[in-house]
Amino acid sequence: SRYSLRRALFGFGPTGFPFEDFVAEIFKAKGYRTATRVMLKGKCVEHEVDMLATGEGRSIAAELKFHNDISYKSDVKIALYVHARFVDIMEAARNENGSSPVTESWLITNTKFTSQAIQYGTCAGLTMIGWSYPEKGNLQDLIEESGIHPLTCLTSLSKTEKMQLLSKDIVLCKALPDNPDLLRNIGMTEQKITKVLEESNLLCQPGAAR
Repeated sequence: SRYSLRRALFGFGPTGFPFEDFVAEIFKAKGYRTATRVMLKGKCVEHEVDMLATGEGRSIAAELKFHNDISYKSDVKIALYVHARFVDIMEAARNENGSSPVTESWLITNTKFTSQAIQYGTCAGLTMIGWSYPEKGNLQDLIEESGIHPLTCLTSLSKTEKMQLLSKDIVLCKALPDNPDLLRNIGMTEQKITKVLEESNLLCQPGAAR
């Protein structure tokens, strides 16, 4: 199941937008209000934040790094520039004697980090979430705790069909049983729709095997 879930995340490519939307759905399922691709003012420049999640007295700004290559590791240079961006955002609020729109900065990726990146993030207070990092609370844990499943886990959909749905901002498996017209709108036959919905209902229930 771990392999199938990880493979499904790589199916979000080639752009990072579906991954950003999917991570936002994870935080929604955990009770946060979320927004993606948000512009926030910094002390020096304006920044686009991939995801902003607010709730429970927390305001999490996250940089989401999607990679198509399973062997790719986010290195210390990425951790450095992500941390610098969020420091700039927090400094802007401090200079204006206001409250910062960000209380926590996170770096989330579907792959892994280098040891030096982890060392820097730990020292700088940057929360880093990867496929297998940290040992508890990693990306797989967040997905499983949320109870949601990526659209790309469905084997009854072709790669082209998945891309068509992703282009319409459909990233969750559970969206299909709720709205079968999404499948009709991409030209799918009723016989194929029945097959896809059967798999969706089987896989997309909370706690279902992936």
